[in-house]
Amino acid sequence: MNKNPLTIVILAAGKGTRMKSNMPKVMHRLAYLPMIGWVLKNAEALKPKKIIVVVGPDMPALEAACKPHTCVVQAVRNGTAGAVKAALPALKNVKGDVVVLLGDTPLVTPQTIKGLIKARGKAGISVLGMRLSDPSGYGRLVMNKDGSLQKIVEHKDASAAERKIDTVNTGAFCIDGASLERWLGKVKNNNAQKEYYITDLPEIAAREGVATHVALTADPDEVKGCNSHSDLAALEATLQDRLRTQALQSGVCMHHPSSVFLAHDTKFAPGVVIEPHVVFGPGVSVGEGSTIKAFSHLEDTKIGKEASIGPFARLRPGADIGDAVRIGNFVEVKKSKIGKGSKINHLAYVGDTDMGADVNFSAGAITVNYDGFDKHKTKIGKGVMVGSNVNLVAPVKIGDGAFIAAGSTITKDVPKDALAVARDAAKVIKGWAASYRKKKSKAKKK
Repeated sequence: MNKNPLTIVILAAGKGTRMKSNMPKVMHRLAYLPMIGWVLKNAEALKPKKIIVVVGPDMPALEAACKPHTCVVQAVRNGTAGAVKAALPALKNVKGDVVVLLGDTPLVTPQTIKGLIKARGKAGISVLGMRLSDPSGYGRLVMNKDGSLQKIVEHKDASAAERKIDTVNTGAFCIDGASLERWLGKVKNNNAQKEYYITDLPEIAAREGVATHVALTADPDEVKGCNSHSDLAALEATLQDRLRTQALQSGVCMHHPSSVFLAHDTKFAPGVVIEPHVVFGPGVSVGEGSTIKAFSHLEDTKIGKEASIGPFARLRPGADIGDAVRIGNFVEVKKSKIGKGSKINHLAYVGDTDMGADVNFSAGAITVNYDGFDKHKTKIGKGVMVGSNVNLVAPVKIGDGAFIAAGSTITKDVPKDALAVARDAAKVIKGWAASYRKKKSKAKKK
């Protein structure tokens, strides 16, 4: 890559009108991260001196998502050259390479951007292109005989001959920073859209005798843009394939990869096994040798080594699952720390709880953490046996080694090694059921 100073400008002022959304287009999420977050992540990997994001008016959420990078406002949406012009005050005295990326083209990799920068070399501009069997709708790259770029023609402005060209513009540019402002000043809006196009720059540079080079990407998927929810779904599919491949290459075993949904920040240690139909929300890390069984949903959760989760488990934000813990089917854990070796095997809810090691939390047991106004904490010591259908009404503490009898509702602290029973004695009336059935049978015959 060139050793020139690098500045990156990201064009992100689109409203998302065609997506029928009030949200800025680039704030729509892919793998739980806004599109703009992916562009920023890929830009940051190149370690530029500065990243500038061009936003539209009244987009505070987008500006917040771009922090700590500089945001400038394109007051009038008058084309891509107009957007770069809006960034000129923030580009004052910038020299070297200025890379322009589109905020709605989120999957361009750092490696591809490096290739774009390298292609500029000593030329004035480089353009990222790709070849398509059906180039409809894309700007065509019209080449000189020497392989340099003569001009870019938008599809709507292209002649019949130009529309046959299969090499197209992807929207990413690398431009000589020292010449950028001068060239932008020469861009006109005499086109079908009456907009100012950054795609005019190669032709403007050529009139000064300055060459434009083309860098071709081998993977059209990474330069797909987004103008609709259908496009967003297609990008999600591409990104999920990329994330799954990365996980598999890192030593994760997936029985049916295409049924597993990952977040942008999902972290796996080697030796993790993931069964089909598992959803990872943001903020999940899974320790070495752990298994996530089918139809489980996890978010903002830390899982230790050799744990077993699911099937049909739900781990909500704040779940901290220790080594060798067993979380079984139809178990929900929220904002709770579960100690090493503890078992919550089925049909249970644990919320706002600090659970020690080697606890057995039986079927139907719950921590009653909410009183209708506030959440309260439950503390369970080591080696506790919590029987089936137990209600632990917080705030409450259960001492080490205590035994909570099945069917109990516990509202007071239980000391170490104690037995707690809180249920009414069973009442048995012999013959009652037969008498009741006989009475009902007679009533039906009347």
